[in-house]
Amino acid sequence: MAEAASQMQIVESDREQYLVKEEPYYRAVADEVENYQAAYQVLMPVMLKGPTGCGKSRFVEYMAWKLQKPLISVACTEDMTASDLVGRHLLDINGTRWQDGPLTVAARIGAICYLDEIVEARQDTTVVIHPLTDHRRELPLEKNGELVKAHEDFQLVISYNPGYQSLMKDLKQSTKQRFGGIDFDYPQADTEAEIVAHEGGVDVETANKLVQVGASSRNLKGHGLDEGMSTRLLIYAAQLMAEGVAPAAACRMALVTPLTDDPDMRDTLFAAVDTYF
Repeated sequence: MAEAASQMQIVESDREQYLVKEEPYYRAVADEVENYQAAYQVLMPVMLKGPTGCGKSRFVEYMAWKLQKPLISVACTEDMTASDLVGRHLLDINGTRWQDGPLTVAARIGAICYLDEIVEARQDTTVVIHPLTDHRRELPLEKNGELVKAHEDFQLVISYNPGYQSLMKDLKQSTKQRFGGIDFDYPQADTEAEIVAHEGGVDVETANKLVQVGASSRNLKGHGLDEGMSTRLLIYAAQLMAEGVAPAAACRMALVTPLTDDPDMRDTLFAAVDTYF
């Protein structure tokens, strides 16, 4: 009994450190909040699909705060191995010890585990999530000889940008069909201007101009640009302006230079900036 109580205290302590303490600013654009809450109630794994910088990560943070559940986020990369997710044996002065990876920690303590840009990870790595996304809700730790049964509060959330899909970088159907999906896109112009003004520290008029520049760039997707300006980039430009940087210089640094190296495309984007500023 004493050991069980001690273990429960450890879990609660671990949960506490991963809680989102302050409300993140998030502006709902449809029914994504209600749909996610319903998915969490039935512990459905959730897939967030949408372009870069449109608010997917902020949404997960907001939902973790709203539900008062711990959140463990992992930025997926092509170098990430299964051991990076589930854990590995480490050597120290006392010999060999096992260290849980973020996915295992989340499963043990009942956290929302958010795998950001999941398609960046190798397919042989993402396979390890499968037993956690069906009725089993368990994670085999083969190297540790342990089978972790997921905490009743555990939920898995993944995100990716469908615009960058390819045969080499896409999820297998065997993975996709384990998740419910929520589509994200850039907000309507008035909502996006409200977000840019709030997060960037500028007035609504300036935010509206930035949103119009962003819309111009998004119209060029597939016509010289792989992706238009994200809401995140618009906020960066607004923040520079709030610090006293001239609009043209702020847009050059935050909007145009990161987006493309093509001289003609840069000239087109600069022309859009000149139109509104």
